[in-house]
Formats: sequence, C-alpha cells, structure tokens
Amino acid sequence: MNSNLQSYLNSNVSSAPLAVFRIGFGLMMCYGMIRFWAHGWIESLYIEPAFHFSYYGFEWIKPLGYFTYFLFIACGLAALFVALGYKYRIAIIIFFLSFTYIELMDKTTYLNHYYFISVLSFLMIFLPAHKRFSVDSYASAKAYVTTPRWTLDSIKLLLATVYFYAGLAKLNSDWLLRAMPLKIWLPSKYDLPILGDLLQLSWMPHAFSWSGMLYDLFIPFLLIYKRTRWLAFGLVVIFHVLTRILFPIGMFPFVMIVSAMVFLDSNVHERILSFLKKRIGFMYTYFPKKEITPTSYNGGKQPAAAIAVVSLILFLQLVIPFRYLFYPGTLYWTEQGYRFSWRVMLMEKMGNAQFKIVNKETGNSFYVNNADFLTPFQEKQMSFQPDFILQYAHYLGDHFAAQGHKNIQVFVDANVALNGRMSQPFIDTKTDLYQVKESFQHKNWILPFHDDSK
Repeated sequence: MNSNLQSYLNSNVSSAPLAVFRIGFGLMMCYGMIRFWAHGWIESLYIEPAFHFSYYGFEWIKPLGYFTYFLFIACGLAALFVALGYKYRIAIIIFFLSFTYIELMDKTTYLNHYYFISVLSFLMIFLPAHKRFSVDSYASAKAYVTTPRWTLDSIKLLLATVYFYAGLAKLNSDWLLRAMPLKIWLPSKYDLPILGDLLQLSWMPHAFSWSGMLYDLFIPFLLIYKRTRWLAFGLVVIFHVLTRILFPIGMFPFVMIVSAMVFLDSNVHERILSFLKKRIGFMYTYFPKKEITPTSYNGGKQPAAAIAVVSLILFLQLVIPFRYLFYPGTLYWTEQGYRFSWRVMLMEKMGNAQFKIVNKETGNSFYVNNADFLTPFQEKQMSFQPDFILQYAHYLGDHFAAQGHKNIQVFVDANVALNGRMSQPFIDTKTDLYQVKESFQHKNWILPFHDDSK
C-alpha cells in the first residue's frame, strides 16, 4: 500500500466531533419519527391507501398495516439509543434497516434527504461513533479521546458530495436562465413577514437561483478551508433556515446544519461535550466504573473491512448520479436516472393522466376514475412520473382481470407541464402499458420533450 495512504489511514484526530455528530443525528432522527406520527402521516401515507407505489426490485416491501406504527416505534427508539450510545452497533443497524424499510414502502414519499439519511446511517454502522461520551464507553470503562481520521473524513466527503452534486445539477438553463421553478414558488410566499414583499420583485428568483447554485458548489470547500470555516458555517445556517422558512421540506435543513458541524474544529466539540456532561452526567451513574482514555482507537490498527465498505459507499455516491447519461432525452422530462442523485428541488411538474381499459378482442373500453384507487397525493405524484404510470397501469390491469374482464389492454392519455411551460403529451397513447415490463432499459414509450432545457 502507498506509504502516504497508509500514513493517512493510521492517523488519528479528536473523537469529540464524531461523538457530537452521533448525539445530534440520533436526537434529530428520534424527533423526526415522533413528528411523523404526530402529523398523522403514518395513517395517511401508509395505512389508508389501498395501493402503494413500490421501487423496482423492492416490490416485496409493503406497509405492515397498523403494525407500521411499531416499525416507527422501533426506528425512533433505535435513534434514541444511537444518541445515547447505548448498544450502539445494534441500535444503528436497527435504525438503518427500519428507516430504509419505511423509505422503501412507498416511493410516493421519496425525498433526497430520506435517501441521505439511509446512506448516512449505513455509513455510521462502520464508524466507532460510540467510543466516547456514550453509555457503551462508560460501561466498558473505555473512552477513546481519538478516532481514525478517515472516520470523520468519510462523513465530510458524503456531505461534500451532496452539496457539490446539488450544485452541478443546478447548472442547467431552466435554473440559471429562466429561474425555474423558483419563479413559480417564490411569489407564492407573499404572506411572509418582510420577505413576502421582497419575493415579489422580478429579479429575486434569478438572485436565489444563482446564489443557490454558487452556495452548493463552493460551500464544501469553504467548510474544509480553516480560514473560511466559520463564515461557511454561518452561511450554512442562514441558507438552511431560509430554506426552511420558504419551503415545507421538514427536518432536512436542521439535519444539514447539525451535520455541517462536523467540519468545525475539535475544540468546539470538546466544549459541547463538556457542557453536556455537566447537565446529563446523572445518566451514567448506573455504570459506576471509572473511565479511561486511551490515546488511540483500536491500538492504531484500522479495520480493513470497515475501510473497504466505507470506500465503496462513498464511491457509489460519486458515480450513481451520472447514470442518467445512459438514457436519451431530457432528464427532467423522462426522470430516468433522476432519483438518488442529489437533485434537490429543481423542477415543478404538473400532470394529468387518464387511463382507458380496452378489451383487445371486442374493442369495448371504459375510462378509470383514479380517485377510486389512489389518494389525491398519490394521483398527483403518479400523473407526471413514468415509472409510477407504468406501475399503476399494471395494477389496474390486474385489478380488472381479477374482476373477470378478458383480453385487457391499458392505455393512458397523459399530459405534463414542466417548469411553467405549456402542457405537452407525455406518454404514447398507442402503447399498451399492461404489456410493458419495468426494467432499467430506456422507456421508449415516453414522448419526446419539445422545448429547450440544457
């Protein structure tokens, strides 16, 4: 192995940032589960719908009826145990599995930050985030004051990837030249105090578009560079607080703010741990052993398997977003390769999809009332996403076949408007979608996009 690489892998830094990150992550995820429950979203998103849109290859993952509540309880408790550092390795594995299962139950709820949390929690399985200021470390009488440098750098690289790729995705004509979709979204916030009037100015969407692109592209480098670190963290706070005010994107802004703290100097995290120790030290009285502080983690020997897995995780996040290059057509129109690529809030699509069930032999047909099968939220998401349309077509075909209908064909007349443009035909009306199988191949039944978007 290259000597410089070997030296890097064997180098250590303060473990305080990793401990603070674990605590912040666990508490936010626990609150997130409580918040999801309190808003009634478990019922409305996973229990009430009769049909759920599944991810290709994960069709076997379904909501568990009212047992879905227990899944959220398990996820929330696991997150709390992660924050406490209690049975950390088991807790973070349970959190990853339960949270990812929740994410995969219905792709109608897909958000980039849900995917980010799944990737991050899987990464944390292989990090020694419980070696300091945790129930585990106190119980074992070992609190490591250092951690391998790569454990912190892996989190930093994941965050930098999210930001930088989000910036790259904004280098398109709709975002920079047409200020879309911000030109649609910002004026609608007219009722906000102070900001409401400013957002009505014609140049404001362009200012937000360009500043958002520049922020995403350069904030990782400003956070890494010591002289600009505090300025960058201030920008992180301002950017995400403003984002939270303007857009209903839940906990994501707070997740990114707390995560960005990992870039701050270790003395900041040492002070945070000292502050917490004075106020919650009573929690450790059940483990009356004296803590010791080894100077290095694991005697300086790094787990090769953990390094390999972490490297693979980070490599995949670097290459997966570019899979869209294998598909022809306009990405925001076809959405082939769109998900899992850190493209955050880049488009406004509205659609209408009317399905027709046809008897191939007799030619008899009838139209489907989507409200009979889908919730309003599901119908909205289905109307402009090709894989949703295909899956729903198969569901309709199977449903009516079970009712005794013969020689079934399923056609759709779909029209979609992208980023403020006029509505255009979306799906080939002559394609029997019931005969089309989902795959990673190009969906040639998506009609071409007749406009400029580069």
